[in-house]
Amino acid sequence: MAAPHRGNTGTGTYFITAGTFQKKQLLQSDRMARLFVDVLFGYRSQEKYLLHEFVLMPDHFHLLITPLATLERALQLIKGGFSFRAKKELGFQGEIWEKSFYDRRVRDWEEYSAFRQYIHRNPVKRGLALAPEAYPYSSARTALALDAVPQRLKPSELSA
Repeated sequence: MAAPHRGNTGTGTYFITAGTFQKKQLLQSDRMARLFVDVLFGYRSQEKYLLHEFVLMPDHFHLLITPLATLERALQLIKGGFSFRAKKELGFQGEIWEKSFYDRRVRDWEEYSAFRQYIHRNPVKRGLALAPEAYPYSSARTALALDAVPQRLKPSELSA
């Protein structure tokens, strides 16, 4: 079930990329990857953002996300929450994330579709899966409920 949307937040929908510290492959273990997905969906269930698509790669992640407060706060929760739990629950020592992240505001349905396709194909392109649905840490495969495409981005034939 999708998280309820509380009206226009004024922040929009974004394509996000964030990388691990010095591009280290810190997210390749199943334990780290599952913890990241748990953090991602945990804050979503707390209604901090709408999560439309995601993929977790060994050294970065991509999201299509609509923050319900600010984009910076959403990424602070995701990256900071994951770092805190990885250190506490998995005993990880050291830096996990690069300090910055890349964001691109999604302007229309064509951009949304292109980013969605990029997210789904990323593991195949990197040789981590034969098909998008075969990669376990992606919205292409997951049975977890994601939030719908924002109404303002839907093409007119899908909006009806």
